[in-house]
Amino acid sequence: MHVSFSSFLKSALAALFFILADSAVAQDVTFPREELSIRTAAGQTYKFSVELAFTDAQRERGLMYRKVMAPDAGMLFDFGTPRPVSMWMENTILSLDMLFIQGDGTISHIRENAVPYSRDIIDSRGPVKFVLELNAGRSKSLGLKVGDKVISKRIGNQW
Repeated sequence: MHVSFSSFLKSALAALFFILADSAVAQDVTFPREELSIRTAAGQTYKFSVELAFTDAQRERGLMYRKVMAPDAGMLFDFGTPRPVSMWMENTILSLDMLFIQGDGTISHIRENAVPYSRDIIDSRGPVKFVLELNAGRSKSLGLKVGDKVISKRIGNQW
């Protein structure tokens, strides 16, 4: 098959346009911040400063395209009402741990080390109200387990 240089150039420019447009959209979404804590069954408390994803645009963008995240940072997705949730890692550079959280703050499922760029569905395994994304390995290094509690202004009203 023969492709003319002008056709190639048009295709390359179109691809560049979509890449730049997607990057510009990524910059348009802003995330407020909030402090939260995770209290383990063993009595340890760990504090995090998290970005909040409450709108459809924020939840769609999530941590896509991020190259680094501080060890005590994360992103909290609020789905408003408890429901089954499916997440994926498309366009996400960082490997993440996902903590699926019930309305009262109880961690009901943890998915460790989600693979960057994967389109595989990560299921909440039941209704949840929140998902907290942390750097991969944080759950294990802190000894976080199902049943531990996440506490913030939004979760469990315990502040």
